[in-house]
Amino acid sequence: MLARLSIRDIVLIERLDIEFSRGLAVLTGETGAGKSILLDAFALALGGRGDSGLVRHGVEQGQVTAVFDVPKGHPATAILFDNGLEETSPADSCEMILRRVQLADGRTRAFINDQAISVQTLKAVGSALVEIHGQHDERALVDASTHRRLLDAFAGLEKEVAALEQLWGARRAAGTALEEHRAGMERAAREADYLRHASEELKTLAPRDGEETALAERRTTMMQGEKIAEDLREAQQAVGGDHSPVPALSAAVRRLERRAANSPDLVEPAVKAIDAAINALEEADQHLSAALAAADFDPAELERIEERLFALRAASRKYSTPVDRLAGLATKYAADVALIDAGADQLKRLEAAADEADKRYGTAAAQLSAAREKSAQKLDKAVNAELAPLKLERATFTTQIESDPQSPGPQGFDRIEFWVQTNPGTRPGPLMKVASGGELSRFLLALKVVLSDRGSAPTLVFDEIDTGVGGAVADAIGARLARLAAKVQVMAVTHAPQVAARANQHLLISKDALDKGKRVATRVNALAADHRREEIARMLAGAEITAEARAAAERLLRAATA
Repeated sequence: MLARLSIRDIVLIERLDIEFSRGLAVLTGETGAGKSILLDAFALALGGRGDSGLVRHGVEQGQVTAVFDVPKGHPATAILFDNGLEETSPADSCEMILRRVQLADGRTRAFINDQAISVQTLKAVGSALVEIHGQHDERALVDASTHRRLLDAFAGLEKEVAALEQLWGARRAAGTALEEHRAGMERAAREADYLRHASEELKTLAPRDGEETALAERRTTMMQGEKIAEDLREAQQAVGGDHSPVPALSAAVRRLERRAANSPDLVEPAVKAIDAAINALEEADQHLSAALAAADFDPAELERIEERLFALRAASRKYSTPVDRLAGLATKYAADVALIDAGADQLKRLEAAADEADKRYGTAAAQLSAAREKSAQKLDKAVNAELAPLKLERATFTTQIESDPQSPGPQGFDRIEFWVQTNPGTRPGPLMKVASGGELSRFLLALKVVLSDRGSAPTLVFDEIDTGVGGAVADAIGARLARLAAKVQVMAVTHAPQVAARANQHLLISKDALDKGKRVATRVNALAADHRREEIARMLAGAEITAEARAAAERLLRAATA
């Protein structure tokens, strides 16, 4: 519910802070006192259209802040949570601060809990928190797109709708899988001969990842080895062949070792050096032998490598694919051929799954549609029962349901719209098009009373809903606003004393002269009991408040609390 409304530097408002109570709050005052400006400012805080004309003359910007106590599980909390603006679980109650800054150049900035957000997000949250009915455009009940949700809320069908949305998602997923498979089969069938030939050719070729690089490196090694093989053999002969110095060095080491006992200092360094030389020569011999083995190749192997590289590169050109990707292409073609061969069976399975999902959705949607038909009759009866006291005794309210199974959607195949017939013999039609301004407000009030807190924002604002009525009708409007305020917070801008008398909180809007009459400012004051009686007497009598008017005001107040 709305707890506080703070306005700064808006037209005719320099600084204004309003504390709201639960129940019904009425705002009264003389014509031109600033009621419309107050509501314009409130709508701005809820994400309404910005207007540079709202900024008070002589300042660079104005701002409006609305503070709400949001109950647990309310959709507004879920919107913040889903947008990463609130760490608290939507199951927890919280305080929510909506702030809108209007700059004199026309730009606006929006904030929720002091976090900058888009105007669209602010509007989504604002719409979930407040409904304004009357002279403003924010009329949720008038929007036909909301009528289905409101009927479902009245009937308590939210769980059934949620279940249907899941069935709709499963139906779409099954349909998508079927269409993708069918498209793949059609594509494969158009290219069947080519695919079979290409798959068989690549299967025979059997390309492997990295094969081209490995073959090219092997070929290079073999061709280079052929050139240096003779030099390697000569080097090996010199190191380990008939002319190798190793035998002579070994004999010299043995002779020196026999003399080592007599002159170790002279012999041992030489022996170690010769041993190292022998080891190095033997290691060199091993490397030369390995090099010769690597360089030694079968010319037929080189020919096979050349032919393999030629075949791979020819396939690469034929299929316009790098050699390294031929293996993947072979796998794809094989899968496409398998799709052709096994696709018919898979198609039957997917068709059966899609048909089953469609049947489940259709059955649930038909059941939901039937439940809506029954609930619509109850809603119509309840709303029509409220019309006579509101001076709409000749009017008729009906819930029109057009069901088209050929046009399904996540919430079913019903198109729901509230229609009215204002007088017998006249043509019924959509609520917004048929009802006049005053009638529309009363139809909306009847709807809200019946819907109560189901499908409703926690705060409702009615702007001069009593325009053009008085006496018993105004009293009936006040009674219904009070009933509605027992479950949600209601604010009403009114000129009817019968409505004002039923309020839990009475706020007086006035315009005061400042700077010796050079400028004026709008003020809002909460009225105590005596002042409230005086204001209701003014509403009854006009400019001159008489004793009779005060007595009548007292009777209204007593009757409202009886």
